[in-house]
Amino acid sequence: MSAVYRVDKFIVPDQAREEFWRNVRRTHAVLREQPGFLEEVLLERHSGPGRFNAVTIVKWASADDLAAARTAVEQAHRQIGFQPAEFFRTAGIEADLMNYVEVEA
Repeated sequence: MSAVYRVDKFIVPDQAREEFWRNVRRTHAVLREQPGFLEEVLLERHSGPGRFNAVTIVKWASADDLAAARTAVEQAHRQIGFQPAEFFRTAGIEADLMNYVEVEA
């Protein structure tokens, strides 16, 4: 199987920025411990036009590893009572969540 990239793009209002990144870091701590995790990048817009001001990218060894990690994150969120969809709704965060694979150059 080939690597899979989880690329999540967000529109984060200024007032939610700190809490957003705190939640991202907590979630990524769980992701880094999962089988098949290869690397991550957390990005915040520096300049230029566009809707999204935060991007997270995680590279996984396979789609199966990504699916298993999703389950682990959901369990970790349940344990601490964190509901991402509710947080996004109340904070006014919009998300575009997608999986990608590499194409040959």
